[in-house]
Amino acid sequence: MSRVRHARLPPPGLPDVRPLDRFPTIKLKLGLLIMAVVTFAAGLTWTGFVLNLGIRRTFPVVLVVSLVLIQVLARGMTSPLREMTAAVRAMAAGDYTRRVRASSHDEVGQLAVAFNSMVADLEQADTTRRELIANVSHELRTPVAALRAQLENMVDRVTEPTPAALGVALAQTERLSTLISQLLDLSRIEAGAGALDIADVQVAALAHAAVADVRVLGQARGLRYTVDVEPVGLVVPGDRERLHQVLTNLLANATRHSPNGGEVVVRGSRVGADVRIDVVDSGPGIAPEQRAHLFERFARGNTPAITGRASTGGTGLGLAIVRLTVGLHGGTVEVADAPMGATMRITLPATTRPCDEPG
Repeated sequence: MSRVRHARLPPPGLPDVRPLDRFPTIKLKLGLLIMAVVTFAAGLTWTGFVLNLGIRRTFPVVLVVSLVLIQVLARGMTSPLREMTAAVRAMAAGDYTRRVRASSHDEVGQLAVAFNSMVADLEQADTTRRELIANVSHELRTPVAALRAQLENMVDRVTEPTPAALGVALAQTERLSTLISQLLDLSRIEAGAGALDIADVQVAALAHAAVADVRVLGQARGLRYTVDVEPVGLVVPGDRERLHQVLTNLLANATRHSPNGGEVVVRGSRVGADVRIDVVDSGPGIAPEQRAHLFERFARGNTPAITGRASTGGTGLGLAIVRLTVGLHGGTVEVADAPMGATMRITLPATTRPCDEPG
């Protein structure tokens, strides 16, 4: 691994004095700089004549003092540009902590403010990228290690290739497949790939189709699934396939968190100019401190320290896909307050057009 080398600032020279920062434009600053130098030089020249110093002694002094004055004032005007240069070099070396002192209100000051905002965004993006790589590596390592151990045991005759043993290997393979599929979905949605195929979608039919897909997950645990849509013919404009994926992810999440014999409910209703779809489970609920991060990548709402339960084995990507897909439709998704269990609430515009970019 190559070492990250931090860019160094240039050695200090003249002081970074910025007396012109109060003025709003570069043009005004340059005019004031010229006027100040000319006035100062004229004053020194007049003083030399009054004191009978002669042109040979007055002119060098006026020249040197004028150059120093120009250098000091011009240095203060261009300091943000030099700081930006040093910050860009640091960014190229992997250091996103540098910021530019934006003390002026002119074009350079506005550029410095925009530069600091850009660096903050890049720093956040770099942090997200590192966390994503670490999380993906961790999520892939677990099923791969389990699958490898199972296959090695079969090869070494430690475990016979019975249907049960092969079923364990198949389960790990399916977990890998699900994770990779969700990563690809997340990447496509964030990249804006694939336009939405907008049409009027029957909410009741959409909910029943999604329930049919996930019902098998809860059959062994005796879970009940209920669809309650009012009015029955409620429709919402959207991409049926993507909205189906949204409901399937939410229902799968509710299934994992519901206790044996519990109930998962899908409710649809019209609220003002919006269509609201709630997916309600009968689990332990989601702590308020977790809700803000629940829809981030690899976040899970079943942290043992919060819920007291063991992990339910989700990849932590389903809810991130839900947030981005609902955002594409111009809607929102949140955890609504509920007396018991958890309620995932989707709010979609009933008539407005979807967003062009994922939220």
